[in-house]
This record gives sequence, structure tokens and C-alpha cells, in this order.
Amino acid sequence: MNTDPSLVEDLRSASRAMVREFGFMGGDFAGTELSPSAVHALIEIEHGGVTARDLGTRLRLEKSSVSRMLRKLVGSGDVEEQASTHDGRLKMLSLTTGGRKRVAEIHAFARVQVTEALSRLKPGQARRVLEGLRLYTRALGADLAGTASSAVQVVQGYQPGLIARITEMHALYYAREWGLGQRFESVVASSLADFCNRLENTRSRIWTAQQDGEIVGSVALDGEDMGPGKAHLRWFILNDSVRGGGAGKKLLAEALAFADQNGFAETHLWTFSGLHAARHLYEANGFALAEEWPGTQWGKEVLEQRFMRPRPAHALQHAS
Repeated sequence: MNTDPSLVEDLRSASRAMVREFGFMGGDFAGTELSPSAVHALIEIEHGGVTARDLGTRLRLEKSSVSRMLRKLVGSGDVEEQASTHDGRLKMLSLTTGGRKRVAEIHAFARVQVTEALSRLKPGQARRVLEGLRLYTRALGADLAGTASSAVQVVQGYQPGLIARITEMHALYYAREWGLGQRFESVVASSLADFCNRLENTRSRIWTAQQDGEIVGSVALDGEDMGPGKAHLRWFILNDSVRGGGAGKKLLAEALAFADQNGFAETHLWTFSGLHAARHLYEANGFALAEEWPGTQWGKEVLEQRFMRPRPAHALQHAS
């Protein structure tokens, strides 16, 4: 991939500025007199089951650097060492009472720092910051991790925050790419809320793609709103961070398998012209364009489209 040199320099400049703002250059770091590596070490030790070797791997520090840092933390009364019950040659690290208090103060300081920074952003920008940092961090660590992202899991059913998160993904993407605004967001939110109130119907389902505990994609199969024998594929969307990684295929596979297993003769979806990647995925899964017309239901005139997928012959044979 050809990367714009000016983008590279802008990212380097932003990274240096962030390092300075966090205090990595010296002075007060995380509200303590500790070095950045010591603060990160305390947080890792808090999680439990950590050895000096583990710290070296996670923090990318040499053995001698870890040893010096641990001597200081043990000497200050924040950390204690104990021989492993499985291997006497290994020393397990844990926080003392004082160490736990210090880590609690570090977390409190950091939460205030992040909260204050996010409060200065415009609505919708906080999520973009999170997504950007995750993407960039994963890309930086791809050589060590062997992959630029953690696995995406497909989860069935409603979960707290689902309506807000799916609406947010739709609103931000379609505002940015297509200039759709409040009317579009309101339609998504109200129709999704109504659908979730009907999820007790066994012929309707919703699935979310999740990564690191966050919803990064969704799709639903509505078995009620189109009449007997017809299913409605709805709210299919992916977050920028997982586009092109196979999450969309997983979501569609779940929804269409459910449609076939429940005997729907047809599955329909509504979209509009210009969403080329989505259309390619739909057609690869047996959908074909049935009709299109100019419409303004989303608050802006677009060429609306309806795609239809008949139940595959192999599904009919399996059912019989």
C-alpha cells in the first residue's frame, strides 16, 4: 500500500504530542513520582499471575531493566515476591496493601485525565478517538502479535446498550459517507427499538459482532413485518475497525442460516445505490436486485433498492 508521506509525518507529530501530554518525557506521570514503566508494571501485576519474565515480554523491557525496576518497587513497599507453587525457580509478583492503594490512585487519576479530555470533544468524536487508537495500536503491534486485530465473536440476542450502539454506528457512518442526518438516525433508533420489543417472537433474531467486549457490527432477521414466508434482513453494519476482516460474512451466514432453518421462502433487504462493498457481499450470498426507485425516506434523495434472496434448493432438500 502506498502511504501518503505527509500522513506519516502528521501521525508522528501527533504521537510525539500525545507522549508529552501523558508525561512520558519525565516529571509527573499518572499523578506519581514513578517512571512510566513502573506505573505500567504495577497495573500488569494488579491483574495477577505475573512473573518478572512476563513483565519483560508485556512491557518489552530487557531482563536487567525489569530487575532494577522491581527492586525499587519491592523496596518502596508496593510489590512483594513469592516463590511459585509450581516452579520454585519462578517468583510470582503481587501488590501489597500499599501497592493496591497506589494503583487505585493511578486509575483514578487516569480516569479524570481521560474524562476531561473527552469532554472537550464534539459529540461523536470520542468513539472515533477510541476506534482510531485501537486500529493504530493493533497495526503497530501486528509483527509481534501475528495479527492486527483480535478475534471477532458473533453473539446472538439483545444486550444492554445494543440499541444505542447499533444506532450510533449507522448514524456516524451514513452521516460521514452520505450526509444523512437526524431523520435517518431517528428512523434507525425507533425501528430498532420496536424490533427489540418483538424479540420474544421465535422467528426473529438479532446478532452482534463483538471485539474486545465492544459491539463492532450487527445484523437482524425480522420474521414478522413482511407477511408469511418472507424474512426481512435489517441493520447490517460493520464498524470501520473490522471492515474487510470477515465479520460481515459471519453475520450474514448466521442470519441466512436462521432464515433457511425456519423455512422462509424469501429474504428481502432494503438499501440504496452506491454501497458497493455491501452489494458485493449480498450478491455473493444469493441476493439479486429486485427493484429500485428514487426515494427520500432517509432525509435525502437516494436511489433506493430492494434485494431478494430465494431459499436455496439445498435448504429445501435438507428440510424435506
